[in-house]
Amino acid sequence: MTTLKLHNTKTRKREEFVPIDPKNVRMYVCGPTVYDRAHLGNARPVIVFDVLFRLLRHVYGADKVTYVRNFTDVDDKINATALARKEEGAKGTLEELIAQRTEETIEWYHADMDAVGALRPNHAPRATQFIGQMQDMISELIEKGFAYAVPATVGHNSKAHYVYTDSTKMPEHAFLSVDDMQEHKDQVGYGDLSGRSVEDMIAGSRAEVGEGKRNPMDSVLWKPSTIEQPGWESPWGFGRPGWHIECSAMARQLLGKSFDIHGGGLDLLFPHHENELAQCKACDGAEASANYWLHNEMLQVEGKKMSKSLGNFFTVRDLLDQGVPGEVIRFVMLSTHYRKPMDWTEKKREEAEKTLRKWYLLVENVPEGKLSDSFVDALADDLNTPKAITELHYSAQGIDFEQKDIGQLRAGLKFLSLLPEDLHSWGKKTPMDSRADALVKNLMSQRWEFREAKLWAEADKIRDALKDAGVQISENKDGSYKFEFLPGFDPTKLEALK
Repeated sequence: MTTLKLHNTKTRKREEFVPIDPKNVRMYVCGPTVYDRAHLGNARPVIVFDVLFRLLRHVYGADKVTYVRNFTDVDDKINATALARKEEGAKGTLEELIAQRTEETIEWYHADMDAVGALRPNHAPRATQFIGQMQDMISELIEKGFAYAVPATVGHNSKAHYVYTDSTKMPEHAFLSVDDMQEHKDQVGYGDLSGRSVEDMIAGSRAEVGEGKRNPMDSVLWKPSTIEQPGWESPWGFGRPGWHIECSAMARQLLGKSFDIHGGGLDLLFPHHENELAQCKACDGAEASANYWLHNEMLQVEGKKMSKSLGNFFTVRDLLDQGVPGEVIRFVMLSTHYRKPMDWTEKKREEAEKTLRKWYLLVENVPEGKLSDSFVDALADDLNTPKAITELHYSAQGIDFEQKDIGQLRAGLKFLSLLPEDLHSWGKKTPMDSRADALVKNLMSQRWEFREAKLWAEADKIRDALKDAGVQISENKDGSYKFEFLPGFDPTKLEALK
C-alpha cells in the first residue's frame, strides 16, 4: 500500500499518515460562510483537499473514506447582507431574506466548485441543522468549567445571555505568560496549534468584541438574537451560536470525537481552529478532534494580496464568465504546492491553457492507462502537485517512445480532474485568448442597449467592428444571437474594442 506523508500543523513536521481505522478514513474541511459568491481564494482549499480526498480514495478505497465540508449558514455577515437588501427595497422579512441569500449562495458555490472539478463531499452539513448538538456541547463546556454565561444588558430580554469559553482553563493547562508557554511547549494546550504567544492571541482576539468577557482571548459560544435575526431557544435565551462551536459540533456528530484529518486555509488557524481544538479536548479529552491538521497557504493576484481596494478582487464565476475554463483555474492552483503562497497571474493562466490544449490533443484518441508510480508517489509526498504535474510532462514527452506514456498522461489528467468531458470540443477550440467569448458577449450587450435607445450608428459600429475582427453574428429581433469565429479571426482587434 502507498505510504502517505502529510505536514501536520499540530506537530510542525511531516509525518507518515496512519488512519485511526483504514476502513473508515475521516476528513473534515471548513467550508464557506454563505453570504456571497466564492472568490478565487476560496477555491484554493477546495481544490487542495479535493486532491487529498481523491488520493485517500485511491489508497484506501472509495467506500472507505468519509469527507465532510460544511456550510456556515448562520453568521453576522449573512445578516448584514440580507439587511442591506432589505434596505434597498427587497420584499420579505429579514429572516426570509437571510434564507433566500443562503440558499442562492449555496447553489452558486456548488456550481462554481463543480466547474473547477471538485468532487462533492460525502456530507455538506449546514450549521443550522446542528443547533441542538451545538447547544449540548456548550452545556458540557459550562458543566466542566471551561465556559461561563453572563447576562446581556442591552437590547435583549431578561433571559438573554452571552456564553464564552474560559481560555485560562482550556486544556491541558492555562497559559498565563510567554514563559509559561515556553515551559510547556511540548504539550498541546491553547495556543499550541497556531504557535502563537499569549500577546499575539490577545491581539488577534480584539476583533471579537463581546459583552461581559472576562479575558480578551475568550471566544463567544452563544449570543443573543433580536426578534428579526436568526435565533433558537436555549438555556441562555433566544440566540444563535458563535462560529467556532459550529465546526466542533458538526465534526463531532458526523465523524466522531476523534477522526483523522482537519483541513482549511491558513487564515483559519487562529482563532477558528485553535478554538475548535480546545473545545473538543475540553469536552472529550486529549485524543479528541483530528490527529492531523493541514493548512493551505493564501492566494495572491499578480504578486499582491487580493482586495477590492486594489481592484484585483474577482470571484471564480468572474473567471468562468470571462471564458477561463475550470480546468485552467485548477491547473494554475495545482502548479504551486499547497503550503506555499499561490500567485495567480495572467501569464500563468495563458501557460496553463496552452499546456492543457497540447495535452488534450495528445490523449484524444488514446485509451486511459495506469497511473505511473512516480505520479502517485509525488502526491503521497505531502500532496506535491507541482511534482505530479512534472510527471505528466514526462509522460507527454514519451509520445516518441512508448504509447503507454500517453495513456499514463490521460490517467493522470483524469485523476487530477483536469480532463474535461467534452475533450474534442475543448481540445479543438481555436487557440486564442479564452476571454474572446466574454468580449463578444459584452459588445453584443452594448449593441443591444444602443438599439434599444435607437442609437443606430453606434450599434452599427459594433456590428461592423466585430465583422472586421472575424466574428460572424446571426441576430434575431428579440436581441438573441449566435456567433462564431471565422478563419482569420484576429483576437487583437477584438481586444481593441473593449
